[in-house]
Amino acid sequence: MKKILIANRGEIAMRVMRTCHDMGIQTVAVYSEADRNAPHVRFANEAVCLGPPPSNQSYLLGDKIIEVALELGVDGIHPGYGFLSENAVFAQKVTDAGMAFIGPKPHAIEMMGSKLAAKEAAKKNNIPLVPGTEEAVEDHQLAKKIAIEIGFPILIKASAGGGGKGMRIVENVEELDEQMDRAISEALSAFGDGSVFIEKYVTSPRHIEIQVLADKHGNVVHLFERECSIQRRHQKVVEEAPSVVLTPELRAEMGACAVRVAKLCDYVGAGTVEFLLDDQLNFYFLEMNTRLQVEHPVTEIIAGVDLVEQQIRVARGEKLTITQADMQIQGHALELRVYAEDPANDFLPSIGKLEVYQRPTGKGVRVDDGFEEGMDIPIYYDPMIAKLITYGKDRAEAIKLMLKAIKNYKIEGCETTLGFGTYVLEHEAFVSGNFDTNFVKKHFDSADFGKINEKEAEIAAQLGAYLVAQHKQTQKTAPIQNAASATWSSRK
Repeated sequence: MKKILIANRGEIAMRVMRTCHDMGIQTVAVYSEADRNAPHVRFANEAVCLGPPPSNQSYLLGDKIIEVALELGVDGIHPGYGFLSENAVFAQKVTDAGMAFIGPKPHAIEMMGSKLAAKEAAKKNNIPLVPGTEEAVEDHQLAKKIAIEIGFPILIKASAGGGGKGMRIVENVEELDEQMDRAISEALSAFGDGSVFIEKYVTSPRHIEIQVLADKHGNVVHLFERECSIQRRHQKVVEEAPSVVLTPELRAEMGACAVRVAKLCDYVGAGTVEFLLDDQLNFYFLEMNTRLQVEHPVTEIIAGVDLVEQQIRVARGEKLTITQADMQIQGHALELRVYAEDPANDFLPSIGKLEVYQRPTGKGVRVDDGFEEGMDIPIYYDPMIAKLITYGKDRAEAIKLMLKAIKNYKIEGCETTLGFGTYVLEHEAFVSGNFDTNFVKKHFDSADFGKINEKEAEIAAQLGAYLVAQHKQTQKTAPIQNAASATWSSRK
């Protein structure tokens, strides 16, 4: 495999290209008109514009991407995450065109892409599941009957969903009809599929996911877990590895379960098996993400494995060179997703120009990004600017390094989640490890956070005014001192 096209943009495109560069592999970037001057376009050996900024006119044009790849003699296509990464049809077309799809087989994507199909397969293989329906539910009366049997609160979820879309928590029977309609409508709008299912809502869950890696020769290993419970709108913001609550025994049990899930769908490449963990440390299969995860760096660090390199080697038909017995956890890693969002305004996007953009550096600090100072943050895509990662010999050191890195990360021109990261890492619930996916709901008040920021800004303004006044006072006396000095010099 001598040339790889990266069918993505931003930080993940840069991330894949760096590994390709280290492996001596040529890279091809594709881009929209909005990303014409983006770092990933310049970093690649070749680059081709796909079309206008909207993703459905650029990054989602699978046939055009394949056409470009064939014209440039590409051996494989890496989809990154998002866009076409979990599109079974695209994966099949890439394979049919004689190129390697650097990801799982199409049938694995298809099976795990449907939550209902995934749950059915998991049940047949004795994978623990949250109590709920095995088939899509459309009839409201049937939904009420099932909900009462399961017991409130329940969760309505889109079968084809992801990222919290088509998901509704229902606390009682009175609000079931409305929430059903909303979930179905949102699922149709987002995925073109209104199928929803119902499951018991675990009230204090932790979101634990297991990284798996499989080759084409039947070998599957897990690379431990990631704790992804700090979320807003069902999307992760802070991740860490390993989890503070898993015992070695529970880690081994969940890891073995994740390996079974990978094997039951004949998985190939890097994938993630997600679980809910309740307050009694019972775990339940949630879904499988058939791609590289945003938060993969924390696993790379504690496992000592370059996951992108492994993806490429597996796609080339190589056997895994690591076994489960080889794997050992090395230290602790944290990741903060730096979004162009305003935490003080319900995490709404804060699009703007990066007037100042200075990355933190130093031992134990890693920044994966795709932006530079002076660039605009496009309104067409996910508002993530970067991933800030720190790692240390233990959790305390990783947290300390993250807090320092956040202070040294200078971004002006838009609001970001950097301040929220500080809030989380300094909060007693996070420090103690006593938190779950309801952290934001339980502990974070956007209005109070806004007041804190306003107070900090006021103090900064007062300090600035004081320094200006001091400077002016110095300027008043400076000419006299300078004159005396000049006179003395001339006399000399």
